[in-house]
Amino acid sequence: MPISQFTPPSSVSAASSLKRHSQWLKLLGFSLVGLTGLLILADLGRSPLMGQDSVVTQLLSGLFIVPSGNNLLLLVWPTLGFVLLTQLIIYFSPSPNRWSRVMVIAIVSAFLLRYLVWRLAFSLNFSTVPNGVFSVLLMVSEGVAFAIVIIQFFLLPHSHDRQREADIYSQAVISKEYQPTVDILIPTHNEPAFILKRTIFGCQALEYEQKKIYILDDGDRPEIKKLCEQLNCHYIAYPENRHAKGGNLNFGLQQTQGELVTVFDADFVPTRNFLTRTVGFFQQENLALVQTPQTFYNADPIATNLGLAQRLPSEEEPFYRQIQPMKDGARSVLCAGTSFVMRRSALDSIGGFDTQSLSEDYFTGIRLSAQGYDLAYLNEKLSAGLAAESISAHLMQRLRWGQGTLQAFFIEANPLTIPGLNWRQRLAHLEGLLNWFGVLPRIFFLMIPPLYAVFGIVPLQVTVSQLLYFFLPYYCLQLVTFHWLNYRSRSIFLSELYALVSFFPVSITVVQTLFNPFGKKFQVTPKGLLRQRYRYDYQLALPVLIFLLMTLACIYGILINYQSQVNFNWFVIWAIFNSLFLASALNAFLDVPKRDIYTWLSVRKPATLIFPHGLVAGEVIKISEKGAEFLLNTDITPDMSCELVFEDNGLTLPSRITQKRSQGKSTLLKLEFLSLTLEQERALIEFLFCQPGTWKHPISPGELQSLGLILQSLFRPLALLLKSRRQQNL
Repeated sequence: MPISQFTPPSSVSAASSLKRHSQWLKLLGFSLVGLTGLLILADLGRSPLMGQDSVVTQLLSGLFIVPSGNNLLLLVWPTLGFVLLTQLIIYFSPSPNRWSRVMVIAIVSAFLLRYLVWRLAFSLNFSTVPNGVFSVLLMVSEGVAFAIVIIQFFLLPHSHDRQREADIYSQAVISKEYQPTVDILIPTHNEPAFILKRTIFGCQALEYEQKKIYILDDGDRPEIKKLCEQLNCHYIAYPENRHAKGGNLNFGLQQTQGELVTVFDADFVPTRNFLTRTVGFFQQENLALVQTPQTFYNADPIATNLGLAQRLPSEEEPFYRQIQPMKDGARSVLCAGTSFVMRRSALDSIGGFDTQSLSEDYFTGIRLSAQGYDLAYLNEKLSAGLAAESISAHLMQRLRWGQGTLQAFFIEANPLTIPGLNWRQRLAHLEGLLNWFGVLPRIFFLMIPPLYAVFGIVPLQVTVSQLLYFFLPYYCLQLVTFHWLNYRSRSIFLSELYALVSFFPVSITVVQTLFNPFGKKFQVTPKGLLRQRYRYDYQLALPVLIFLLMTLACIYGILINYQSQVNFNWFVIWAIFNSLFLASALNAFLDVPKRDIYTWLSVRKPATLIFPHGLVAGEVIKISEKGAEFLLNTDITPDMSCELVFEDNGLTLPSRITQKRSQGKSTLLKLEFLSLTLEQERALIEFLFCQPGTWKHPISPGELQSLGLILQSLFRPLALLLKSRRQQNL
């Protein structure tokens, strides 16, 4: 059956309902787009550039009211009206589909165009040379940000969802009609053995017979070789230690011969169905790569340090839920370095993994595309890894990604010039490159209020009425649609906060890479870290602190010296906005203690504790490879040996109670696992990490909730201080 004709039975009613909705939504959408276009023409027709008696003005004079004076209703009606209309579309299409996405993008794009016309025609200030220079610089800075948005808006309607394809292609794999041999390569450099053991167990649990597992160790460590012997998997030491991860993978390719190659980073554990869901795609003869999302079983350090680990999805979520499907629609899927499957013959045709850059994965994918191969992205969480465990490790990882990506301008696999790519593929890769340059204007945006306060430079010649009528509609439409367009994986406010944590080191890296692209060598992100105390990274925080102090000083200066100026209101608002996010970003540099090398996962699993003289039922609410937290509705004596038995799979783990405390009307026990056998360790890892459907798509807080969380994070140091004092008094 052709894919285009395949409809799962459970989705028939939903599909027909969606079809009914989409018919009138299309009509509504086209009407809204036309109405928005007329609004823009009306604004242009009434502008001084068109003249009072222009044809456009005469034609549209009866359709729109020209906002004049301080009539608030007339100034904000475009904002209120079109925000309500976009919310109506979102209401009928809670998750973006092709037509609802097109309509929302068309409306936001129209108001973006309207805003840009106003900015270029009326808001530039050339009254003095300094004002003119900074006015143009600000416009150019905005232009970089808008270029990224415009490219995304152009490509997003063609986003590709391959889950239905996976349902079809996996049938041949499950029935064993299609079973190519698969070599699983796990490159490692300095990761601890307990992390690698977790990954090996996960790979061995894969529901696929024709597979072999290889550990590629460019650290040549005896303990890792011993681990491979113990777990019965292949060990390959990389003697040359050249070209970092790409060189290690290429050496592994030379020692193996499977038809397909799967790569997992040393800390990524697959679910049992990883190969079942991906291998079937290779029945398409021209397919070279299937990439799946990177997801993490621990919170990223920014969320952890701000006390928001349970509220915020990882920083990578928008990329894998919005950007990768968008790139798939443009046939420019990014190879992400882990959790992917490749066709060996395709790899051989390009000479193996790219070794010219730090981002061997990114440029390998580009070379495959340039050779005419298809790349696919399956948006299913089929593996999970360990996120960076300190703010310095987090930023080091991002800087490596930035340097590796921007090395595109200095190697043969430059996606903008390499032969073989079409214009849509180049455009999709341009969006990714521009994202790294997007950090540079952020410094300029932070500098505008201080420039006004100290030197009186006014880069924008605007009134409050103009801001309400031209800027507010576009900004509000972005606020109410951004979260929806990226499948509720990130809000604008949280994106701004994350960007401010890294803006300075990333900006430095961008500049350094342009002048010395190969100056820094590959650095592996450290894993398995321990910290006994809070640690503040003053070196990374210093630029943020300097900008915060400058911004606070400029607020004071504006309030004291410029109260009578027309621009007083919006410069102060701009500065307050900047200071709020800078202050919150400062708290992200306080690494919290990490006294356990294992990650504790929140679960809700019914279980039983079996004692020598009885048993008690309860629920496991947290668990790691070291122990568990057990909640029950009765009281027992602590420090007793017992067995923890899970009801759903019968997994039995010898344990002892190490802590007991009351939690409301219940009792919470802390359990430590005792001397697990190798098979018990394996069963525990499979239980924690390998069950299909374990890793979900978390929902990020919306804009108002995000703003509340950012305000809450400002008081994080005070909360930690009070907590410390309470613990001392116990």
